[in-house]
Amino acid sequence: MGARIITSVIAFALCAELIALAAYYVDTGALFYTHRKTYADPLPTPGDRLVVREAVHPYFGFTHAPGTPFEIPESLRAPGAAPAALTTNNFGFVSPHAYPFRKTGSNQVVVGLFGGSVGVWFCQVGAPRLVDRLTQQAYFRDKEIVPLCFSHEGYKQPQQALVLAYFLSIGQAFDLVVNIDGFNDVALAALNTGRGLESSMPSVQHMDPLVAIINQSALTPEKLASLAAIVNGRQRLTERLDRIRSNRIAAVNLVLERLYQRELDRYVRELGRFSNLPSNPPENALVQVAPADTGASHGVPFSTIAANWTAASLLMRDMLAARGAAYVHFLQPNQYDTQRRFSDAEAAVALSEASPYKNSVEQGYPAMRDAARSQLAPRQVAFFDATHVFDAEPAPVYMDNCCHYTLVGNHRLADFVAASILRTPGPWR
Repeated sequence: MGARIITSVIAFALCAELIALAAYYVDTGALFYTHRKTYADPLPTPGDRLVVREAVHPYFGFTHAPGTPFEIPESLRAPGAAPAALTTNNFGFVSPHAYPFRKTGSNQVVVGLFGGSVGVWFCQVGAPRLVDRLTQQAYFRDKEIVPLCFSHEGYKQPQQALVLAYFLSIGQAFDLVVNIDGFNDVALAALNTGRGLESSMPSVQHMDPLVAIINQSALTPEKLASLAAIVNGRQRLTERLDRIRSNRIAAVNLVLERLYQRELDRYVRELGRFSNLPSNPPENALVQVAPADTGASHGVPFSTIAANWTAASLLMRDMLAARGAAYVHFLQPNQYDTQRRFSDAEAAVALSEASPYKNSVEQGYPAMRDAARSQLAPRQVAFFDATHVFDAEPAPVYMDNCCHYTLVGNHRLADFVAASILRTPGPWR
């Protein structure tokens, strides 16, 4: 009897392992024992922003403290590349240069890179590819292209315009400015509106944890409970990822991945819930932001958001044109507004019905394109819609279910940016 039970258990385990191996092969096209999938780290908790030393900025809304470490994960580094020791500069941007940067030679071309977190990653992962593509063209061949990063997680217009105006006012010169944005403008502005705040104010998702430090009463009991659930959920996700990465049994991997996905969906939903929970009355806060227009119609004003976005872009173009610099603006790709066909493996990473940003992108991106056609095109702004850049790329291009790109995705975007720059009026044409 005992031998039959042992035999049945062994047979069951073998069948489970074979089924799991087949499922893994269908998902990845590889054998589990010789290939390990990569998993994006969970989106940061609101409290993580305090760990990475963010602070309220008197002009920009929020920024990193100078000297904050910045690490590029292995999945975003070129094969065999060693990790770079990056930190934020004197103004809190991830750059090896102190600002304002002064040219040291007449052959230097200063390129400012503006945007949100996608822009931050593009500065480090896409910019080298952009430089390589530009230097293949005759005008840039004997030039030293100096990319300067002015992007920051959560930035949306008019923050890019304000950052540009500030640095121009203190003597920063540019030959070219590249602005990659759009996602934050609809996704984070919609969160502002949902909280009864003016959509053009800095992102409530990024400001709230900082304001809470200044004004301890800003965290209500509901927000404290939600924040605790987020922190605990992040810890569980990290533990599950550690177990997945250390496991060597396909059947166990199959179960762990399902549990991880279920936990990840709960975590993303709680992030969205936290973002929409009201703090104590705004009059109690020491950092004040403008409330939403009480006379406006209900719902998210995507047409207003898009109009503000194009107005800020026009302002950036005009400030630079007055100084003889070129300006090129891109609507960034996003997985919730695309014709891309996702593999099952990429869809599991990139798409989530629980995403707090999905509906805003689906409704907001068409409004952005309409505003670009009616406001930017007639004024001859060099604007390019990059939302189709990934459509034909077979490799995974999204690294999470928010908006960020893999190494391949950053490279495809860099290729598009370079080609678009070369089509834009400038000394290179």
